[in-house]
Amino acid sequence: MGITGHRGLGADVEGRVRSMLDEAVSACDAAELVGVSCIADGPDVWFAEAVVRHGGRLEVVIPAAGYRDALPEWHRATYDALLGQASEVHETGMDESTSEAHMAGSEILVGLSDTLLAVWDGKPARGLGGTADVVAYAERNGTPVRVLWPEGASR
Repeated sequence: MGITGHRGLGADVEGRVRSMLDEAVSACDAAELVGVSCIADGPDVWFAEAVVRHGGRLEVVIPAAGYRDALPEWHRATYDALLGQASEVHETGMDESTSEAHMAGSEILVGLSDTLLAVWDGKPARGLGGTADVVAYAERNGTPVRVLWPEGASR
């Protein structure tokens, strides 16, 4: 099961999204659960934490060699901790943490996933590699997408 989602959500939306992710992960058999995430701040990491708590395996996709440094400084300790718990790490081979690298990472993530969870408001991507682009890629490639978005929420 893979994850894609909007970053920078407000605290009220975060709480509801975390609950939705916990529910989706808890419905899976822990022995068979493999969660795939790029572990960026926001839904990526909330999902990864839920997978680990539930006893599933975590696989991490790193979009670029410079990806960690491009994440917010306050998030890096969490990123490092989850990366250390990964059973497998997949890399794109790209150096710079660009939109193209993020989309390449998402394509790997979708390819590793039987289902994609999308914390998505249903609106177009704000740039290449955004949540809408990842959802469209998954749909084009036959990967089922389950959209998780709290009713009445906004970005």
